[in-house]
Formats: sequence, structure tokens, C-alpha cells
Amino acid sequence: MSAESAAREALCRTARSLYERGLTHGSTGNLSLRLDDGYLLTPTGASLGELDPARLARLDGSGRHLAGDQPTKESFLHLAMYRQRPASGAVVHLHSTHSVAVSVLAELDASDLLPPLTAYYVMRIGCLPLVPYFPPGDAALADAVCGLAGKHHALLLANHGPVVAGSSLSAATDAVEELEATARLYLLLRGQPLRLLSPAQVAELRRRYP
Repeated sequence: MSAESAAREALCRTARSLYERGLTHGSTGNLSLRLDDGYLLTPTGASLGELDPARLARLDGSGRHLAGDQPTKESFLHLAMYRQRPASGAVVHLHSTHSVAVSVLAELDASDLLPPLTAYYVMRIGCLPLVPYFPPGDAALADAVCGLAGKHHALLLANHGPVVAGSSLSAATDAVEELEATARLYLLLRGQPLRLLSPAQVAELRRRYP
């Protein structure tokens, strides 16, 4: 099996796992992988639970569609993340329920939406800024993402959902799942007194796991 064939299989396998565990629904969400000479993206209007490896969209290094089905209409989100984060090998964008719920809360700090509830949230997400709302498919969203993606590998799109880049597909998936789990914890604990990780504890985690 060629490296690209293996990448196609991995992308579809991961997408199906996310769908079957309820982290996305219907035809929402999209995933991508960086190749040596371009990108693989999930197609527009496709359910992540029923992808065909042979029909994934193939883009060249500049983002031009070369083969396969038409890429997700949010491909510009992925390309913006890659351009700002040259070491990233994959991007995952979901409409996961609890993360979306956090994205519509009005009183949160838009520069860092969730507190340090757990060590793994600090290690895998760290700081989560809010990207202002734009209609789905609006190319202006790419500019907003570019303004934040250079410093943050995880972003939450207002009234929309998370977009997370990682060094690999597994790293991006682990991070977006950690974000969803922390969003769920935060919503469960709202109104309760919290024992957060201290600034010193957060700093130590960032020193150990940069």
C-alpha cells in the first residue's frame, strides 16, 4: 500500500470513529491531512461515517483541486491553519455538541474560553480563543482564522464549532476530543465552586509538555 493510500484509509477510519461516537452528525465536520505534495480533504456534503477513500478530495500544495470529489466548502479553514502552522500534519473541524454550546455563551473571555480544569486540557489545548462569527463557507473566516492560528493550534468558531491542528491525525483528533470532553465538564460544573489548576501548576505542565 502506498503512503497516500494508507493516508486515505486512516482519514476515513478516523472520520468514521468520530461519527460513530457522536462527535459529529449528519454531513457536518471535515478533516484533512497534509501530504508531501498537497492535501487530502473530506468532500463537501459527505457524512463522516460513510466516506470512500477513493473519493477524498486531492489538492495540490497551493490548494487547487486536482482529483476526487469537491472538497468541503470549509477547505479554506484547513488551508489557513496549514499556512500559519507549517509543522501541522492534520486539521480536524467538528460541530461537536458541547464545544458548540460553549461557543454561544456570551459571558466568556474570548481570548481564552475554558479554564484549566484538567492537566490534559492544558497539555493538549492550552489556550482556546474564540473566532468571531461568520456564515458557513464565508471566505472572510479564513482571515479571522489566520489572525489567531499562528499562536494557537486550537480555535473555537463562534456559534459553529472547533477547528484543531496537530502534528499528525491522531494528535489533532486527541486534541479535539479533549476539547469536547472539557467543554462537557465545564457545562456540567457551571454554577459550582471550582478547584482549578493553579497558575504554577499550569506553568509546570507547559514546561514539561511544550
